[in-house]
Amino acid sequence: MKVGIDTFGCDHGRSGIGSYLHSFTANLPLTGDVSFELFGSEIDRYTYNSAREIPFKTVAVPDSLGAERLWHFLGLNKFVKERKYDVVLYPAIDRVLPISFKTPGVAVVNSIVSNTLHEADDWALSMQIKRGLKKAQRIIVASQFLRKDLLRLGVDESKIEIVHNGIDHRLFFPQLHIDSETVSIKPFAIKRPYFIYGSRLSGADKKHVELVKAFSLFKERTKLPHRLVIAGAEGEASEDVHKIAGLSSSASDIFLTGFFPHESFPLLYAGADACIFPSVNEGVGLPILEAMATGIPVACAKAGALPEMGGEAALYFDADNIEEIADCMEKIVGDTALREKKIATGLRWAKRFSWEATVQETIAVMKKIVS
Repeated sequence: MKVGIDTFGCDHGRSGIGSYLHSFTANLPLTGDVSFELFGSEIDRYTYNSAREIPFKTVAVPDSLGAERLWHFLGLNKFVKERKYDVVLYPAIDRVLPISFKTPGVAVVNSIVSNTLHEADDWALSMQIKRGLKKAQRIIVASQFLRKDLLRLGVDESKIEIVHNGIDHRLFFPQLHIDSETVSIKPFAIKRPYFIYGSRLSGADKKHVELVKAFSLFKERTKLPHRLVIAGAEGEASEDVHKIAGLSSSASDIFLTGFFPHESFPLLYAGADACIFPSVNEGVGLPILEAMATGIPVACAKAGALPEMGGEAALYFDADNIEEIADCMEKIVGDTALREKKIATGLRWAKRFSWEATVQETIAVMKKIVS
């Protein structure tokens, strides 16, 4: 079986979709009865296969979303036939997805499609997503939550397969030899103890404002020396988050890093007292699993896919309830027995998720529609 993997729409590795594809390709089997070929812009020749010798076929399309989308409508099926793929994997369905499949296609859904459709002001994009998902031979979703979202949109249940994303346990593991006072991650030197929330400042549903308010309440109640580190690129909510942080009574203990490389998160997590994750619209929830794998406790919103992904290992709160979030912060640093239980449970739970398993389960889905 020859598998084509579409790299278009993956932001040259600089987004969640790009991170997914990078991790996925890094764990592809290079021997056996399945061969793989990446295709996309020449600029991505080494983006997703720098550590593996995976063949890459350049497609001469301008580096713009409009041009890439047009090619998927007009040129992809001919290209796929010429490359003699038996099946094609499409990781960036909310960016580029064909609306007809002459060769079997597997669409990968790592985002909440109903939100994408609601927020889209581009009729062509909405049509592409709806028709593409209707025509795709299989749809892989990263959680039960995403499966239910597609069912509400009328997607054929028989086409949907759940394959959870993995964790790179070579990066995310307990790091025992960390400086007791400061975590040094160039160009930052972050004073301990601190809480960590890794998320782009992309919108109100990420609940950065509520977290800042809860942290301020935590500080007022406990007088503990903790800091709040928010690691994520600027986005639509940046102005509101920076404003509320600057006005906080604990402003000097709130640190917004801006964009933070994914490969630097393991040390950032490992040095934290806890990961506090209040986002309410997560379709995958991978950051809480990565935090657990580094050996820190996690408290997160009881919303989206987070309860599914966190299981009994996480502590949950209502992300709109400032006092409830602050209470969780107090418990997670003050209740030693609870803290140790959550750490131990989280480490065991996180071991269930691996990219090797994700790849093998995805290959199994593709084989179903080729055989």
